[in-house]
Amino acid sequence: MAVTFYDLTSAAGLKKLDDFLLSRSYISGYQASKDDLTVYSALSSAPSAEYVNVSRWYTHIDALLRISGVESEGCGVVVKGAAPITEEAIATPPSTETKAAEDDDDDDVDLFGEETEEEKKAAEERAAAVKASTKKKESGKSSVLMDVKPWDDETDMKKLEEAVRSVQMEGLLWGASKLVPVGYGIKKMTIMLTIVDDLVSVDTLIEERLTVEPINEYVQSCDIVAFNKI
Repeated sequence: MAVTFYDLTSAAGLKKLDDFLLSRSYISGYQASKDDLTVYSALSSAPSAEYVNVSRWYTHIDALLRISGVESEGCGVVVKGAAPITEEAIATPPSTETKAAEDDDDDDVDLFGEETEEEKKAAEERAAAVKASTKKKESGKSSVLMDVKPWDDETDMKKLEEAVRSVQMEGLLWGASKLVPVGYGIKKMTIMLTIVDDLVSVDTLIEERLTVEPINEYVQSCDIVAFNKI
C-alpha cells in the first residue's frame, strides 16, 4: 500500500514526514528508491534543521543524486497538496458564505488530490536537474552499522573484534559493538563506525582491509546493515 504525505511545504506536513523518518533511513525499504525521489522533489528547498530526521534524509538523498543516482522502484508513494479533512473540521460546519464560495469552485477542485501531469513533469525536471549538477558539496560524515560474521562457532570472537578494531585509517572511527546470536552456536558482531565520506569508502574498507589476511583468519564476511548521513 502506497504511503501518502500531505503538503510538504507546510510545517504540519514536514512534522509528519519528520516523525515518519524517525525510525527509517528511506521512505520505503532499505535502500534509496523512486519513492525517495518523489518526496525529495516535492520539497521546494532543503528543510530546516529543526526537522532533524528530514534534514538527515534530505542530505543523504541529495548526495546520492549527485554521486550515483537512484534506480530502485520502491513501493509507491503519494504526495498531495493538502491534508485530509479532520474530525475537528467535520465537527465545525462552514459558514453559509464559505459554503456558497466552495460550491462555486467545485468544478475546479480535484477532490482526490491527484498530481497533475504538469506537477509530475516539474518534479521529474527538478530531480533530473539535481542529478545533472556537478557542484561539489562540503564533505560530510556518515554513520554505518555493520555485521561482521565469523567462520564458525569455534572462532574466537574477542580476537575477531580486536582484529577489526586494529584497522585504523584517517576518517574512520570505530564505535560500540555487541555479539548477536545467529544460530547453531554461532554469533555475529554488530559494530558501529563513523566515517568521513571523502576519506573512507565502506566498500573498500571491507574488501581491502577487513576480509584479507590476517583479519580473514577470523572474519568470513561483512554486511552493511544501515548507512546514514550525519
